[in-house]
Amino acid sequence: MEQTVTDSQTAARLRRAVTRLNRRLRASSLGGITPAQASLLALVDSLDNPSLGDLAAAEQIQPPSVTRLIRAMEAQDLVVCVTDAEDRRCTRVRLTARGRREVTAIRQRKTAFLERRLQALSAQERERASEVASFLELLLEEE
Repeated sequence: MEQTVTDSQTAARLRRAVTRLNRRLRASSLGGITPAQASLLALVDSLDNPSLGDLAAAEQIQPPSVTRLIRAMEAQDLVVCVTDAEDRRCTRVRLTARGRREVTAIRQRKTAFLERRLQALSAQERERASEVASFLELLLEEE
């Protein structure tokens, strides 16, 4: 008897695979910073002049946790905090040159990890991987 795969089962498999891949990418790329710091660095890089509150909301963590992480990152010369010119109660976060280099290095290490894995595959499997990448991009498109 043929067993059909439900959308729910496929969704669960995708979730598990993406989660595991993300963990492996993170583990292969961090260098000397924590996963939380790497996540915040990428977020500061992608947002336009975020405030501490913007970062807390985007990371879905409490503002005191973001403040603590950002202060540690500031001490490592990864970010700089600047008081907002229009609202002096607001602190904005920017990457330093070192922080930008770290974000670039993390991305390069993640890409290198995936490249090594792809090189071990057959041409047909690499083509399937390209199709999967296109599919994941499609899933991420805004509705």
